[in-house]
Amino acid sequence: MKITICASLKFIKEINEIKSVLEKRGHIILVPLSAEINQDKKYWNQLKSEDIKKFADMKGERMRGHFDKIKSSDAILVLNYDKNGKRNYIGPNTFIEIGIAFEHDKKIFILNELLENDPNHEELVSMSPVCLNGNLNYIK
Repeated sequence: MKITICASLKFIKEINEIKSVLEKRGHIILVPLSAEINQDKKYWNQLKSEDIKKFADMKGERMRGHFDKIKSSDAILVLNYDKNGKRNYIGPNTFIEIGIAFEHDKKIFILNELLENDPNHEELVSMSPVCLNGNLNYIK
């Protein structure tokens, strides 16, 4: 299966680890370009503080590129780890990516459970994701 991984850039290490695991199982895995070239959140924060126009242009370009990966895939895998005290974090970009996958009839896998106190819970469950409860073996 061709799967695009969606996650916060805080999780670049985890993105690449999961990519490796799934590739060993025969899947074709696409990841955000920033994860491929190791441009972490620190890089983006520095760019934003130095040149907001360049930051906005690059971020928009990267978003479009990732949307194209989603559209070319069979499914997405959302890595919703804990971030900054928020359990099973799904940020704004990842939420948009889930919406893109839903609009294009892609299967949506979410690594960890969706929490009822998430402000986007209703929208997320309405897109019928498959919750893996941390178990990648459920990807089929």
